[in-house]
Amino acid sequence: MLVEKTPLDGLLVLTPRRFADERGFFSESWNRRALREHGVELPEFVQDNHSLSNRAGTLRGLHFQSPPHAQGKLVRCGRGSLFDVAVDIRRGSSTFGHWFGAELSFDNGRQLWIPAGFLHGFVTREDNTEVVYKCTDHYAPECDGTVLWNSAAIDWGLSSPPVLSQKDMAAQPLSAFESPFEVGKSQ
Repeated sequence: MLVEKTPLDGLLVLTPRRFADERGFFSESWNRRALREHGVELPEFVQDNHSLSNRAGTLRGLHFQSPPHAQGKLVRCGRGSLFDVAVDIRRGSSTFGHWFGAELSFDNGRQLWIPAGFLHGFVTREDNTEVVYKCTDHYAPECDGTVLWNSAAIDWGLSSPPVLSQKDMAAQPLSAFESPFEVGKSQ
């Protein structure tokens, strides 16, 4: 397992090893022991999600789930490719409002660990892209929140307007958002 730190504290890029031969490959996409050997201790996962986006240029986000049901997410691409983004929204963080993005694809096998206290979003690069992610808390609609996708100065690498949901189009901008997260507080 390759573990890469990012400029945002707690946010990691994880790349599991692949064992390939003429049949294809085998990979352990999640292994607690392997991460511990790298000094990474992630919370317990309680839910797996799977989404399919039919069209390239589909943008989902920026989403979060607030306390007491804040979610950390381990995100990977099951098919196709996407640009996955996290934005630090922890009050008191020296990187509040900063973002980090990574290309995740079926081919590269990379994953992004996004702790609670970050917005999450992605844009698909190919038709029929599948995103699979583990969550540290169950979905709680009363804690579900969205921040406007184009309000955090993210370079999404788009050449045309994205495909958006009504919910994502109507979200509040980051400048008007009052974050429920704070550095150093248990989420």
